[in-house]
Amino acid sequence: MSNTMKTVAIAGAVAAALVGHSTTTAEAAAKEKCYGVSLAGENDCAAGPGTTCAGTSTVDYQGNAWTLVDAGTCAEIELPNMADGTAREGSLEELSRDLPA
Repeated sequence: MSNTMKTVAIAGAVAAALVGHSTTTAEAAAKEKCYGVSLAGENDCAAGPGTTCAGTSTVDYQGNAWTLVDAGTCAEIELPNMADGTAREGSLEELSRDLPA
């Protein structure tokens, strides 16, 4: 393989890597952490004391476990009512209580 062909191949690989990185960054910017909407074991991260990260929530709608959702949609996610009948939606901040399973 000639030096010119090697240079073109390397330049193509670098360009592809940069495009892939910018797409991932743009996608991440279009998401937000939404607390209290995850089902047990399906959170993206932050599931409270004694847990490590993704998939470690122990109950449905755990208040301190979050899932990434499309930006601007978290507060629109309707959850089952609390035991006292109080309605609740997803939250951009950690919730102090969990919904009953």
